[in-house]
Amino acid sequence: MHPIVITGTDTGIGKTIFAAGLAAAIGATYWKPIQSGLDGEASDSETVLRLGVRHVLPEAYRLTEPLSPHRAAELDGISIDPARLTLREVSDRLVIEGAGGLLVPVTRNLLYADLFARWGAPVVLVARTALGTINHSLLSIEAMRRRGLAILGIAFVGDANEDNEATIAALGGVKRLGRLPVLDPLDAANLGAAFAANFRSEDFL
Repeated sequence: MHPIVITGTDTGIGKTIFAAGLAAAIGATYWKPIQSGLDGEASDSETVLRLGVRHVLPEAYRLTEPLSPHRAAELDGISIDPARLTLREVSDRLVIEGAGGLLVPVTRNLLYADLFARWGAPVVLVARTALGTINHSLLSIEAMRRRGLAILGIAFVGDANEDNEATIAALGGVKRLGRLPVLDPLDAANLGAAFAANFRSEDFL
């Protein structure tokens, strides 16, 4: 079965939480090809394991500074080789999480959106529901369409905002997959219940 790429309109919007919920719900393997910001922080792979994902692949690159991969790698004295970022073979589904947004540089010559285009896998766009999300979401959708990416749909994270969510789906011409509310506490049980209540697993199959 085809892998699923998870990207976002920005950094810190809940991509990792959504990816964990999806991977746990469909029994998929999670992979974050490049992890930056490891200086004293838990990795996204560690977070998804805590949130109920059973299978996690090791990152191709682990970088210290909480920066775009291209710059974090330079500061660590590492050269990112795109050949190491080819899709992994797994026995189940593969859920792949990018970093930041679509136009974040992987290297000085490669954006995440272009890497996703090389993979040819369908993409889920994760977006906030709050002010500013219409512009960020529609720009992200345009960037994906320009590169011929298959857009599986858009998933929202945050408090309900019916007009923002409906407007983005209508103007962007994308499927509205659902909305993950803010969870407190954020743990595997609450995430699993919230994902089941707000998304349909068949939309990702």
